[in-house]
Amino acid sequence: MKKTPEWLRWARELQALGQTGLHFAEISYDRERYQRVEQIAAEILAAHTSLGVEEILSLNRREFGYATPKVDVRGVVFREGRILLVQEAMDAGRWTVPGGWADVNESPSEAVEREVLEESGLRTKATKLLSVYDRERQGHEPSFPYHVYKVAFHCEWLSGSLRSDGSEIAGAGFFTEQDLPELSVSRVTRAQIQRFFLHLREPERPADFD
Repeated sequence: MKKTPEWLRWARELQALGQTGLHFAEISYDRERYQRVEQIAAEILAAHTSLGVEEILSLNRREFGYATPKVDVRGVVFREGRILLVQEAMDAGRWTVPGGWADVNESPSEAVEREVLEESGLRTKATKLLSVYDRERQGHEPSFPYHVYKVAFHCEWLSGSLRSDGSEIAGAGFFTEQDLPELSVSRVTRAQIQRFFLHLREPERPADFD
């Protein structure tokens, strides 16, 4: 299991403390201190990444309230023993199971069904929870400045034909477990895909987590 760098754990916790503190603070003195905590977190991240302090602060300002992990949903679609993968134009043409961030006011199944449709052209129905992973513990690269839970669902193909969206997705196809293309490790790992195939072979297997 990959170990999260200490500097990243510190920066994330400081950012969460600052964000949560600003949400509840009513006294201007307290707000100034929590803003400084957020600033320190951004400076730590900037010192270890290619992002600038203001860029990090701008990303953080989009969040509010009590700080919680972000949710990434992934749709696992099989056909004749092959898994659906889409080609990420933004990641040098590497491949992943379709998915992305869950949107506000969507249920988990609605979010993953939307993502699969948008990225592959296939209409599906989420039928089983396969896994809930802490992204940082799964060997994904690069590390993110925020904490992410990755939630994967088995999705049954209902209708539609393969297509790509022409912008973020450059292609889509089905692959066997033995002939996987180069993966977008930021989004999915080979070990995760192997677990998805295991669920295909053992439908009664409970969901993986952590």
